[in-house]
Amino acid sequence: MKEILKDEKLDGIICVAGGWAGGNAAHKDFLENSELMWKQSVWSSTIASSIAVHYLKEGGFLSLTGAKAALEGTPGMIGYGMAKAAVHQLTKSLADENSGLPKEAMVVSILPVTLDTPMNRKWMSKADTTSWTPMFWKWANKIDRPKSGSLLQLITKDDKTEIIPA
Repeated sequence: MKEILKDEKLDGIICVAGGWAGGNAAHKDFLENSELMWKQSVWSSTIASSIAVHYLKEGGFLSLTGAKAALEGTPGMIGYGMAKAAVHQLTKSLADENSGLPKEAMVVSILPVTLDTPMNRKWMSKADTTSWTPMFWKWANKIDRPKSGSLLQLITKDDKTEIIPA
């Protein structure tokens, strides 16, 4: 990053990395799925946070990806729920004054149901995408930015997204 950016700083860092694996505690792959979910969601969010500490402009924004489902128990996808809940906690911690983020930086965790991404389109090619959530242009341009530390449920229906603070 240092070689690429030199002395430049970033306006925003958006981490939408993650994945999904199901299974309750009795599932044969429970431990493996839990570890995979941790690596895909928590580690990617931790890496994005570390990049933000060093390369985000003052007043910039960092967006991490939690999950609406992780606001409650997730017995059919425990590893996924644990990892996304950890991202929620990371978001709250980074919003505190002494987190190490640049001055006046905003950090939020979006809590989508389904994000409109190329991989989701690939793996769910027959799904109704009108309930999938697009995002981020406004926040990058400092328009309608939520409070730093927010957990934001993104509910999209008929191509319209509603942002509901958790």
